[in-house]
Amino acid sequence: MKGLLRDQKVVAGIGNAYSDEVLHAAKMSPFKVAATLTDAQIADLHDAIVTTLREAVERARGLAAKDLKAEKKSGLRVHNRAGQPCDVCGDTIREVSFADSSLQYCPTCQTGGKPLADRRMSKLLK
Repeated sequence: MKGLLRDQKVVAGIGNAYSDEVLHAAKMSPFKVAATLTDAQIADLHDAIVTTLREAVERARGLAAKDLKAEKKSGLRVHNRAGQPCDVCGDTIREVSFADSSLQYCPTCQTGGKPLADRRMSKLLK
């Protein structure tokens, strides 16, 4: 799902940060396969996309361009918050790193309490 949401040909306007936020709001794993979504999950995802982006626009309304980045960061619940507690459940926000990016998620809210493997670290542990 993470890659699908970031694909501008599929949904324009959702990048790395907001894809983390949308998936958290939808209570969905970043690695969930889109083809396996139920109708209810699709509806939840749609609601999460609309709500997350609408809230972001409302927070940014009327701000000077120089203040937009700080406002965006202050409104994020999981993105760039690895190691901090989740605002929803209190679990620790985790991170999975890739060669060119990373994702942040809450294990309790999004993956049934299971931490996702950080491929970068698992290679070092072998």
